[in-house]
Amino acid sequence: MFQQLPVHYIEPLFRPPSEARSLIFQVTNGCSWNRCSYCEMYTDPQKKFRPRPEAEVLAEIRNCAEQGLQPRRVFLADGDALVLSMRRLRNILREIRSALPSVNRVSSYCLPANLKNKSDDDLAELEALGLKIIYVGAESGDDELLRRVDKGETYASTAEALLRARAAGIRTSVMILNGLGGRAYSRQHALASARLANETQPDYLATLVLTFYRGREKFEAGFEQGFDQLDSVGLCQEMKTFVAALDLEQTIFRSDHVSNHMVLKGVLGKDRSRLLREIEQAIDYFSNHPEFEHGHFGY
Repeated sequence: MFQQLPVHYIEPLFRPPSEARSLIFQVTNGCSWNRCSYCEMYTDPQKKFRPRPEAEVLAEIRNCAEQGLQPRRVFLADGDALVLSMRRLRNILREIRSALPSVNRVSSYCLPANLKNKSDDDLAELEALGLKIIYVGAESGDDELLRRVDKGETYASTAEALLRARAAGIRTSVMILNGLGGRAYSRQHALASARLANETQPDYLATLVLTFYRGREKFEAGFEQGFDQLDSVGLCQEMKTFVAALDLEQTIFRSDHVSNHMVLKGVLGKDRSRLLREIEQAIDYFSNHPEFEHGHFGY
């Protein structure tokens, strides 16, 4: 019989794929912005944003220790744990360090806007207390597109946050949404996103495909002339433009989420030529096999 974890979650609960083995502490419920037109993660009524009571979170950390858990990694949920005050983050990270000494990495999602409320010294302190990586859904580097999807960020705000985090020693993982601009904005989306990655040199870079699970009316409201969603060939062509424009030194790149129409894995820039060849093969495959329009191409 499985032992129930002494941690309370307000469902649904989300975490990055790379945090599959992490112990999750839900330090906030929902997302403090929660206006992005493409995002459906925190739209359920029970996901209205609020910080979890600090005493409750600290008690859950201690309870995990009392049950003998020895996790190596901890993820702080929900959508943007860094919205919390330095005092509260400091207390949570100190409790993790004290009660769970086996933990060697704490991570969280991060909205760039929330780092504006943290000084450079604050970020350095968070890193010293165990916050080793942040996941930033940049989505795009194109300001017009960011405005249309009500992201609440700009190229400049995202770049500043990523550069400040890296300067503090915190690793950065950046996500771009393949197909976010549809056919009309595909090229500018790809090129501006590549420029953002080139300027900030993230440790990790990933792409997901724009996907609608609950309808697209809210999203399409931001496109007055209509939204022409990319097919598999168009998504691959956009990816080709994006990867070709990347000038990265040693960023680990992944395009292997369930939403992606092709699987790409490598280190940029040394693997860029190989990745571009694989993208060309995917374009050829989907062009010649329209019956697999929503299929998955990979090795």
